[in-house]
Amino acid sequence: MRATVQRVHEAQVVVDGAVVGAIATGLLVYVGVAHDDGPADVRYLAEKISGLRIFTDNNGKMNLDVREVAGSVLVISAFALQADARKGRRPSFDAAAPPEHANTLYEQLCDTLAESGLQVARGVFRAHMEVSSVNNGPICILLDSKRVF
Repeated sequence: MRATVQRVHEAQVVVDGAVVGAIATGLLVYVGVAHDDGPADVRYLAEKISGLRIFTDNNGKMNLDVREVAGSVLVISAFALQADARKGRRPSFDAAAPPEHANTLYEQLCDTLAESGLQVARGVFRAHMEVSSVNNGPICILLDSKRVF
């Protein structure tokens, strides 16, 4: 599983003209599931996301995690994070999981984050979503459960 984690002042996702998920201070997380991902990948990402110390403390250092700032998490399924654009100009999505498998792991990730005490908002799986955010920093962290980067 791959994720892009952005520290935000606010974020929201709109589907068919209606806001389906919104947060104030917290993390906007885009998640891409690979065909060979499983429960261990979910656990790894959930622990990393919830424990990332990317919020500033009173001394201006990035020492606090999202819970410590009473933040929330907006999780968006984004199969394109599994894209391979190393050849040519059209990305390959061969590494992306089939929809049923991807949705199962996406939901497990959201549930695991919520079970850890975080407020979790979600996008709509396989929907065309309009995501807007105010990035705080900007701080954008790339995560990969296979640790390829």
